[in-house]
Amino acid sequence: MRVLCASTLIGEFFVIGFAGLVAMKEPDLATATVWTVCGVLMLLSVLLCGMITRPGGVQLGWALQILLIGGGFFVPSMFVLGAIFAALWWASVHYGRKIDEAKARFAAQAASAGESTAPERTRSQPQAEAGGTPA
Repeated sequence: MRVLCASTLIGEFFVIGFAGLVAMKEPDLATATVWTVCGVLMLLSVLLCGMITRPGGVQLGWALQILLIGGGFFVPSMFVLGAIFAALWWASVHYGRKIDEAKARFAAQAASAGESTAPERTRSQPQAEAGGTPA
């Protein structure tokens, strides 16, 4: 889940930056305000990459998605982009958890299969030397 969610957040980092460039052209918005808000959101998206697996990380990610959709009131294209990234966020969380569960299940199966099928070595069985075969 961490890789999928982090990839989505890094994509959002760039979208937020580009939205800031578009918002700068809006005459009603001060440049300092635009870059303060965008900077905070960009920093949040990068920090969330490391917080995904911690308690509350996914919920903070959802909060970021809501803020991005809300950015559409200032940059109308953010309604669409925010909705797209919210869908990507959902997919990252949903399918990432399924992948994590499958990996854990396969690791448990491999561990139990490895323990039950591993032959016991005795002193009478020779060890294989590096690159060679047992005598």
